[in-house]
Amino acid sequence: MSKKMKAAIYREFGGADKIEVTTVDVPEIKEGEVLVRIKAAGVNPVDAAVREGYLKDYLPYTFPIIPGWDVAGVIEERGFSARRFEVGDAVYAYARRPMVQHGTFAEYIVIPESYLSAKPESLSFEEAAGIPLVGLTAYQSLFDAGKLQQGQTVLLLGGSGGVGSLGIQLAKAAGATVIGVASEKNHAFMKELGADHTIDYKNQNVGTAAKEIAPDGVDLIFDCVSGETLQQSLSALKPMGKLVSILNQGQDLDKSLDFTYVFVEPNSSQLDILRDHAEAGQLKVHVSHAYNLAQTAEALNQIQTLHTKGKIVIMP
Repeated sequence: MSKKMKAAIYREFGGADKIEVTTVDVPEIKEGEVLVRIKAAGVNPVDAAVREGYLKDYLPYTFPIIPGWDVAGVIEERGFSARRFEVGDAVYAYARRPMVQHGTFAEYIVIPESYLSAKPESLSFEEAAGIPLVGLTAYQSLFDAGKLQQGQTVLLLGGSGGVGSLGIQLAKAAGATVIGVASEKNHAFMKELGADHTIDYKNQNVGTAAKEIAPDGVDLIFDCVSGETLQQSLSALKPMGKLVSILNQGQDLDKSLDFTYVFVEPNSSQLDILRDHAEAGQLKVHVSHAYNLAQTAEALNQIQTLHTKGKIVIMP
């Protein structure tokens, strides 16, 4: 008899009203896979975007879908050849598979062991669950795409959100100067994370304000908000500077820009790096709210406001 679990699911694309919490079968463990008891699952804006159907032409899917791509939990069972971790080990992962179907807003997930990294011991399960997607997004944007180096200056648009808050800390750990952009009420939060300078995107031109701080311009713009804030910021970019965005795919940008769009990919070796940063006290996660599984729709409504400070998580 197959094992059962509670999970949040949706059977068609649409709003938060499509979410239901029900009992489903735990997927069978195949070769190289492990069963993880989920202690916490991070919530991200992309989870709501996928549910709305915005990515259905880009990501293959099978209904019913369990949403969620971030996980921190404990290994309960191991499949054949899955021996990197022991039963009982605490792990975390960015759990996006090629097929959108089995996510993390559930009691269990079956996942290839290769996706997993040991959970940072210094962080709670809630905090650890807030790292994978945003941490990997920030890392891949700043260093893989942005080639950020010690001594350079980065203008980070959306510095108080999930990706931005980890981006500030990673850029500082790399020895960069960080200019964080967010509403004024979040400036103290960005300074706590390590931002050297802060800019309020309201009632002023972001590019002009950035040039006052860095007269020669910035080496990298890391865009986590897009829209008018991004357009204004471009005047602050050095002629040979780089622009990296996690939202804008370049349609409305000058083709001469050194531009890269980043859609995060699972990478357990980079999760190891993020764990090391966390253990060294260089990476802190602000969890603003923890929801239970029955509150999944509420959590997704909150993340859609795009005004979440730090991270929110679901505790199955």
